[in-house]
Amino acid sequence: MRIDDTLSTTFTVALGAALGAVVRHLVILGAAPGSTAALALTFAVNIAGCFAMGLFKPGPLWGTGFLGGLTTYSAVSVAAMQSQAIEALGIITLSYATAIGAWFAGDALRSRRNA
Repeated sequence: MRIDDTLSTTFTVALGAALGAVVRHLVILGAAPGSTAALALTFAVNIAGCFAMGLFKPGPLWGTGFLGGLTTYSAVSVAAMQSQAIEALGIITLSYATAIGAWFAGDALRSRRNA
């Protein structure tokens, strides 16, 4: 891979990630920071982004970039850190399970559609 290709891919992913992060911010903007509503919206965004990744298998701009910027694990981690230990374990476990499940569901649907 040439340096020009690497820079082009880097800027493509960065542009997509910036757009995805802005969309996530706009979706969660109405909820109070640290609230149950903010956590629920974060879960919804993560599930939708993981499902879309599995369904569309997009490239650098829309996949790694936009969907990578749209989804977030850091907000889930902060919510877990602000919770009691057992509640934090539940938040982290549910986050991983729903994200992986959403990706598998999207991938299965894509496979079925292409068969």
